[in-house]
Amino acid sequence: MRDLMGMMKQAKELQDRMQQMQAEMETIEVAGSAGGGLVSVTVTAKGECKAVRIDPSLVKPEETEILEDLIVAALADARGKAERVMQEKMQALTGGLALPPGLKLF
Repeated sequence: MRDLMGMMKQAKELQDRMQQMQAEMETIEVAGSAGGGLVSVTVTAKGECKAVRIDPSLVKPEETEILEDLIVAALADARGKAERVMQEKMQALTGGLALPPGLKLF
């Protein structure tokens, strides 16, 4: 019975830390870029786009399609970085807690 109480306490602590981490993910920002830095985006670790920066040299009507592709690439770069940050935070949060493989808590 004592082990069950300990596990329940540990689960509650993990839940509290998860809530704190989710709030923190909204404040952590990562930058992604494409085209050698001509297009950059800033997203939160949760993937919310906060800013897009486009080098003025790209703003040419005949190159609109290239610009659109670079924005998509920069967002993908930022999203990948955000996912890595979230994974690192999750690993630090769960520490030695054995979670089933593939379990996503959020």
